[in-house]
Amino acid sequence: MSQHGVGPRAVTRSVAFLTAGVLAVPVLAGCGSEDPSGKPLAGQDIQPAPRDRIADGGTLRWAVDSVPDTLNTFQSDADATTTRVAQAVLPSMFRMDASGRPERNPDYLESAEVVDTEPKQVVLYKLNQQAVWSDGREIGAADFAAQWRALSGKDTAYWTARNAGYDRIQKIERGDSALEVRVTFSRPYADWRSLFSPLYPKDVMGTPDSFNDGARKKLKVTAGPFTIKKADREDGEITLTRNPRWWGEPARLSEIVLRTVPRDKRAAELAAGTLDLAEIDPAAARRITLAARPHGSSSPLMGPDADRSAADSLRSWAVANGSDEDAADEETVARKKLRRAAVTHARQQRALSGFEVRKSLEPAYTQLALNGAEGPLTDERVRRAVARALDRKELAQAVLKPLGLPAVPVGSHLALSGQAHYADNSGALGGQDTKEAQALLADAGWVRGGPVKEQKKEKAAGPEGEEADDTGEDDKAQRGPDPAGRLAQDGKQYKPHQGGAPGAYAPQGTAAPANQEAARLAKNGKALTLRFVLPSGPGSRTLRTVADRISRMLERVGIGTEISKVSDESYFKDHIASGQYDLALYSWPATAYPATDARPVFAKPVPAADGSLNVEQNYTRVGTDQVDQLFDEAVATLDEGESRSLIRKADSRIWAAAGSIPLFQRPQLLAARKNLVNAGAFGFGTPVYEDMGFLKKGAKPASGPSAKGSAAR
Repeated sequence: MSQHGVGPRAVTRSVAFLTAGVLAVPVLAGCGSEDPSGKPLAGQDIQPAPRDRIADGGTLRWAVDSVPDTLNTFQSDADATTTRVAQAVLPSMFRMDASGRPERNPDYLESAEVVDTEPKQVVLYKLNQQAVWSDGREIGAADFAAQWRALSGKDTAYWTARNAGYDRIQKIERGDSALEVRVTFSRPYADWRSLFSPLYPKDVMGTPDSFNDGARKKLKVTAGPFTIKKADREDGEITLTRNPRWWGEPARLSEIVLRTVPRDKRAAELAAGTLDLAEIDPAAARRITLAARPHGSSSPLMGPDADRSAADSLRSWAVANGSDEDAADEETVARKKLRRAAVTHARQQRALSGFEVRKSLEPAYTQLALNGAEGPLTDERVRRAVARALDRKELAQAVLKPLGLPAVPVGSHLALSGQAHYADNSGALGGQDTKEAQALLADAGWVRGGPVKEQKKEKAAGPEGEEADDTGEDDKAQRGPDPAGRLAQDGKQYKPHQGGAPGAYAPQGTAAPANQEAARLAKNGKALTLRFVLPSGPGSRTLRTVADRISRMLERVGIGTEISKVSDESYFKDHIASGQYDLALYSWPATAYPATDARPVFAKPVPAADGSLNVEQNYTRVGTDQVDQLFDEAVATLDEGESRSLIRKADSRIWAAAGSIPLFQRPQLLAARKNLVNAGAFGFGTPVYEDMGFLKKGAKPASGPSAKGSAAR
């Protein structure tokens, strides 16, 4: 699966992920539910096992996308591997539980609580008395203070990617003992639990030079169950080894090797025995699932000749044995190459029988982004018409059903089912309704059968007017017409219904055009055609499937689409971030702290001093002052219930503005060696690295309902 940007909240919320999925479905909370957050749609799938059944030692070889450019998660070029390393080697005061909610990490914290609110908010941290850095020094107030100063934004010599939360701290001091840290805030901060996770030693945070350069290539001092033994960018590996000063449960593994392996090469590497754990795409998951079936069981054909029909094989034999010697020689070489590939594939399949697919929900959702800065989508009625044309359930099924995962559309921009801030607020916009979409378009002045002026053909999308393609299809594919909620003012949920809620529906009495489905929608001589920009890499096939279905749905209401496939490298930088698109598909990671992390994603763009538009991370360019105000209020209240209500109100307004339409959660598919336990598809939860390992000979994983295929119900 292609990845555009990164997901960890320790950097900034940025674009990632290009497919989606879920595992098992509880009943979503709706109108009248006491807790609209519901439960996670899937549990972790990590093959849980108690520590006494796990062998002591061993090396886990884990595929990653790259060796990161920096090991400092607070720098702009940090990536998912940066976060993975930090989780294993650095302190985190809070970590995510299986529901995506923050929980105290007892290895570092005895307690953490707000002890004063007047005149200032004060949080008192009581540290685990055994917690020490790998050089033997106790973790203490000096480390907290150094990190605050580095990330506060007051000293521009620090090249930081974010300072949210740290800019609200007034002072940090030692408490009554060396194990207590008092943090006083200048302004109330609801998301205080987001801070100091991870926590770097003062050696890293103490000076701009050490922050900017000292932690990019190595971390000399750590404080987790593992420490960094080697980071080899030439070989593409990071080796983590047991921390001899670790005070918690000792790591069962001796080493973890994070190996850079391209996603399209991972199935082969697994079969070669050079990996034990790897995130994989749906095609590789199908291979592994088939490999695990008993020999002789019926299954779909796979392999290099899976697409060849009996007629193709007969034709190939005829050419190879025909009178045209040149053609016969060429076909004979091709047949030998195909046989070798088939032998290799069969050998790999036998090797892959030692693995299994572990799957859960990834804490991220795929959305349809609508660029509201230019073109027809500047009109919110057109954006709402696009949204009302979509059958989100059908789109979810297209992605999830083939994987054996339930199709549950996402109901919030700001949280996922099971998280504290989640509620299905999609009723603020309304569900699929062709007549309503057509009425909105008619009210916006787009009529069927109007005159269309000949448009000059534009250059193909791309940094130099060129496009990449891997499908054998035209780079640009045009689609034309096919002849064939209420706002939650109080944070409560409302089901979609026909009505006249301002900002969500066409004005009452607007009739949908009748008996004109075969004509194109046009306005002022221009047809209603939207540029749909997609990445072209092999990992983006699922996105292109979704885009094709979206295009057909839009056809039904008279909206044409022009699909432009561009290289993965230019997709985000040259198109999404720069606003060179009308429609696009990309994903956002979920966060337990939406008041902090989601604000820049949905903040109203404002003019910069140089006349440009400062969009922060709001790449749809759609925002409102009201949404900004709700975020500001949510982050400033220490009443958790009130903060959740404000976030849900903000989400309702975001739905009504129709700048982005959440579609579905991404699937998390991992191939894992069968005897590997406490590792796999972690879902929302933070991995517990010290508990990972390989079963002892003859031992079995935990009895009872395991995370394998289970879900929170």
